[in-house]
Amino acid sequence: MMPNGMIRIVTYNIHKCRGLDQRVVPSRVADAIRQTGADIVAMQEVVRVHDCVAEHDQLAFIAGQLGMKDFCFGENRKILTGVYGNATASRLKIVHSQNYDLSHSIRERRGCLRTDVRLPNGRLLHLLNVHLGTGFMERRAQARLMLSPEVLLAPDMQGPRIILGDFNEWTRGLATKMLGANFASAELTPRQWRVRSYPGFAPVLHLDHVYYDGQLKLKRFYMHRSRTALIASDHLPLIAEFEM
Repeated sequence: MMPNGMIRIVTYNIHKCRGLDQRVVPSRVADAIRQTGADIVAMQEVVRVHDCVAEHDQLAFIAGQLGMKDFCFGENRKILTGVYGNATASRLKIVHSQNYDLSHSIRERRGCLRTDVRLPNGRLLHLLNVHLGTGFMERRAQARLMLSPEVLLAPDMQGPRIILGDFNEWTRGLATKMLGANFASAELTPRQWRVRSYPGFAPVLHLDHVYYDGQLKLKRFYMHRSRTALIASDHLPLIAEFEM
């Protein structure tokens, strides 16, 4: 944990650990996350293959490299000999996780991974790690499902909520408008290029977002732009620091 009751949360589409040089290097992704000093990291496009090569289980390998003993996975679909989806790793205790199916019609399967983390003050923090679809109508349906009693308005979700991940929405579509109407959006600067995170080397699109309950106090929101992060994935990590 950061000092003075602060917590640092990162969202990062790791692109199956395939960097801009087309090499799959999980250790490079782990290095980029380590540089952020994350207490919790929400990752999208994570591959898990259980075989004799440690790096093939990208979640377990990265969490191990970071010394994060608590992690969870939301499987969205099968790929060859493994599975693919969203993952959350944490230095704090994960007490519950649940994966919500956000798939729409015949399009690629999508999900929202809920992770309940126990804070040092005893309260629960609910993180919703999402990867929305690329289709306009698809995202509209997914936004409505997220803002329903099945997901964000679930009766057992009593603690503060943070919704973060790759929303695949670079304009003010319905998902942006609906989440923005119900949650605060992590936008600390009018200079929007500072939070454009895709593609990593020369970001021009704001696909990755962080929304949060008003009871949380956002102290800082910024993009991590290091030599490692610029090559490790086609996205850059976004960092949100909250006062607990």
